[in-house]
Amino acid sequence: MKVTVLSENKSRPGFLSEHGLSLYIETERHKILFDFGAGSNFLSNAEKLGIDLGKVDVAFLSHGHYDHGGGLLSFLDVNKIANIYMNELVFEPHYNGQNKYIGLDETLDGHPRFIKVRDDITIDPELSFVKIGRLVKSIDTHGQKVKRGKILEKEKYEHEMYLMIKEGYKTYLISGCTHKGLINLVHAFRFNAFVGGLHLMKYDPIWDEDLLLEAVKAMKDSCAEYYSCHCTGEEQFQFLKDELKDKVHDLICGQSITIE
Repeated sequence: MKVTVLSENKSRPGFLSEHGLSLYIETERHKILFDFGAGSNFLSNAEKLGIDLGKVDVAFLSHGHYDHGGGLLSFLDVNKIANIYMNELVFEPHYNGQNKYIGLDETLDGHPRFIKVRDDITIDPELSFVKIGRLVKSIDTHGQKVKRGKILEKEKYEHEMYLMIKEGYKTYLISGCTHKGLINLVHAFRFNAFVGGLHLMKYDPIWDEDLLLEAVKAMKDSCAEYYSCHCTGEEQFQFLKDELKDKVHDLICGQSITIE
């Protein structure tokens, strides 16, 4: 499996960075786009890398936040063949801790190439789109909310899903932000490698050391390789790196990796 980072908070020289995430993934069967960044930067970066996004045959939206789905319309403009899988709740209005809207462009809801799912779905022997069910550890929403009717409710991230890729005897798990928590993710799934954001950026390496050490323990218990980006946080990544050494790797925009 080959993963190329098209949108990320940091970038190699010559590439456009943003607070967002978009991954181009090539497998034995598919050309995949996972998330769409905050805008159209992923298109420019793909062009610089010689990647034709018009040939993507299937796409996935991990959850309903702008920094992962802001480029949806841009992708639909350049690609006329790929269906986009997403949870049925992604277009609910989502807000951050300051009550700022962080959701998607609601005018796109109902597009004929959007495939909305409620539960886990197996697409073919290689691809599954899955969610975390029961939580073994409570999660910190950092004040994020979802609007239902006229009420702002505490976010439960019911719209968050993950891509599972199976190649041979290996299983790879792709995540946008892991809002439901690394410990819950490790408890829910078995995988050989993880790619995506770990949403640790709000945990201070000094004041929240115990929480970060819990994350380290979960990563050790999973016996997997981790390729981290976006919302993990730079200081938090370094904390993980110091503890886990060569089991954790940092990704930036413009970078390609092959995971075997």
